[in-house]
Amino acid sequence: MSDPRAPGGAPPSAAGEAGPLPGAPLLEIADLRVAFASEGGVARAVDGVDLAVHGGETVGLVGESGCGKSVTALAILRLVEHPGLIAHGSRVRFEGRDLLALAERDIRAVRGNHLALIPQEPAAALNPVLTVGSQIAEVIRAHQHVTRAVAAWRAVELLTSVGIPDAEKRAGQYAHQLSGGMRQRVLIAIALACGPHLLIADEPTTALDVTIQAEILELLDGLQRRLGMAVLLITHNLALVAERTRRVYVMYAGQIVEEAPTGALFAAPAHPYTQGLMAAVPRADRPAERLAAIPGQVPPATAWPSGCRFHPRCPFAWEKCREEMPPLLPAGEGRSARCWLLAERQGPDAKTPSPQGASGGR
Repeated sequence: MSDPRAPGGAPPSAAGEAGPLPGAPLLEIADLRVAFASEGGVARAVDGVDLAVHGGETVGLVGESGCGKSVTALAILRLVEHPGLIAHGSRVRFEGRDLLALAERDIRAVRGNHLALIPQEPAAALNPVLTVGSQIAEVIRAHQHVTRAVAAWRAVELLTSVGIPDAEKRAGQYAHQLSGGMRQRVLIAIALACGPHLLIADEPTTALDVTIQAEILELLDGLQRRLGMAVLLITHNLALVAERTRRVYVMYAGQIVEEAPTGALFAAPAHPYTQGLMAAVPRADRPAERLAAIPGQVPPATAWPSGCRFHPRCPFAWEKCREEMPPLLPAGEGRSARCWLLAERQGPDAKTPSPQGASGGR
């Protein structure tokens, strides 16, 4: 992975500084909670997430595997399957409508039309017994009153627009006959079939080589500029976030632990978890330096720790961290972080706990 920061820790110019955009958000999530019943107990995969995306912007959602990023995406589209349950009181507003309150028929009219998803793992997402062209045409016919012939013609057009050569021939092929990069492009074509206003891209470059990754990202950038759509980019790739997003949400253990404009986040991360993620990224200006690692791993969703959920892994944790869950606290203009350190630093006699204070919490 390339270094998302310029030498010396400065943020890349591509990210820039960005405060909240004016007007109502295109997507607004409030207190989103998703739980799964399991033999080991109730897994609270998403636990009180607040998030917003404005029209035309690209927002990043980052964190380790198991933090709840993909479940958040599925919940937005109401695709959480049994035994999962979106809790009462969760709110997902898109273009002014509460998606969680819509009838099934109405949510189907939104899903794949104005709101679309590029899922992980193209080989698993594509139907192996249908040609890729028919899968694109199926989405078009579900939302637009066109004939099969017109839908098939548009499917070929879409395959051409996402950079697949000899699109008419490829439209008649099956997923297993295509390369990984082509399958990813097919998923993008399906997602863009009806010109969505918001595209949720869940790890859109997973398992692709570096060259194909760059091509896919350039493709998405070009399509976003042409269509004017917003993008929620879900990834663990910090370099990708630094280069492509305007604002970033950092997720850990089912919660948002930091929100900030991209440039500000990479210049000075406020939460110890975000700091740990940054320290684990290779840096071109320090090639011989040993990479830092965050000790431990994300706890299971059936047994979130008490207090701050990061405290068992945090080098700055002290007693309050182990006993009380911090809210999202102001961390500068347009940014916040879920960390008691911010409250301590804001006090008149503030003292930052030393890393040695964490030893009793592990």
